[in-house]
Amino acid sequence: QVQLVESGGGSVQAGGSLRLSCAYSGDTHTRGCMSWFRQVAGQQREWVSSINPDGNVHYRDSVKGRFTLSRDNDKNTLFLQMNSLKPEDTAMYFCAAARLSGCNTYPAWYSYWGQGTQVTVSL
Repeated sequence: QVQLVESGGGSVQAGGSLRLSCAYSGDTHTRGCMSWFRQVAGQQREWVSSINPDGNVHYRDSVKGRFTLSRDNDKNTLFLQMNSLKPEDTAMYFCAAARLSGCNTYPAWYSYWGQGTQVTVSL
C-alpha cells in the first residue's frame, strides 16, 4: 500500500505560480511511475505529468515550458511547480502512483491516489 497526500493548492491570478506537493508513504520501495492528474467537475480526469523511477519526466503539451515535475527521494515527496498559470489550469489536482515502473496517461493505470488539492486561476 502507498499513501499519497497532496498540498499546495490555492487561488492565484493568471500568470501566477503555485507549487504542489505530494507526500508519499507506505510501501514506497515498490514505487512505480508517479504522476499528476487534474479534473474539472463534470469532466474526465486528465493526465498532466509523469516521472518514472529512472527520473524521466513527461508533460502534456499544454503545460510544457510552464510546469516542472520533480521528486525528492529523501523526503518522499513529489513536486509540481506551476508557473505562468492560466484560467484553463483551474482544476482539482491529484497525485497518483502506479505499481509498475512504466508510465501511462490513463487513470486506470494507477493504483494509488491522493485526495486532491484545488487550484483556481482567475483573470
